[in-house]
Amino acid sequence: MSRTAVLAFGLGALLMSDPAQTSARERSLDEVRTLFKEAESRGLVRMARKTMLVDARPATPGEVIVTVIAGEGKETKSKPAAKGDWVVRNRCEPTGNEEYLVAADKFKERYRATGKAAGKDGWQEHRPEGNVMRFFVLKPQHGEFVFTAPWGERMVAKPGDAIVQDPESPEDTYRVAAAAFACTYEVLD
Repeated sequence: MSRTAVLAFGLGALLMSDPAQTSARERSLDEVRTLFKEAESRGLVRMARKTMLVDARPATPGEVIVTVIAGEGKETKSKPAAKGDWVVRNRCEPTGNEEYLVAADKFKERYRATGKAAGKDGWQEHRPEGNVMRFFVLKPQHGEFVFTAPWGERMVAKPGDAIVQDPESPEDTYRVAAAAFACTYEVLD
C-alpha cells in the first residue's frame, strides 16, 4: 500500500495551486530550456548549490510524494517510488518543510548521512553533497506558466522562482519555488 505525503495544509489552497487547475500559459520543457539559454546569453545564469541539512528516509516502493509549498500549495507529485528511492524533507519552516522523492542513483550522488542515528520514524539527517547547479530567476515579464518537469509532472513557475539546471545533464531542468531556493541553496557567484 502506498502512502502519500501531504503536509498539513488546507485542501482549498492545494486545489487552487494545482497546475491542472491554473489558467497559466502552457510551455513545453524545450521552451523552458530555451528560456534558460536566453537567460544565459543575457548573463543572468548563476551558480548555486544546495547546502541546508535535510532529513531523509527510504521510500516504500509504490509510494507517491506530493510536494506542497506552504502558502502556495502543490508544487509537484512524484512518480511511484522504486526500490531504493528516498523521500527527502527540507528543513525550511517558510516552505512548510516540503518533501520530495529522489531516485536511488541521484540520492547516492547528492546526499550523505551525517552519522546521526535515524529516528523511530525512519528519518535521518543528511548533508547535500554540494552538487553545483545553474539557475536563473524568473522575471515578471516571463509571467506565470506551467510546464512538465523531466519526471513527467506538471509544475507552475512564477516570477521570483528559480529555474534550475544540472550542468552535467541539461535535460534535468526544473522549477524551485522562490522561498525554497532562498532557504536551501547557497548562491556561489
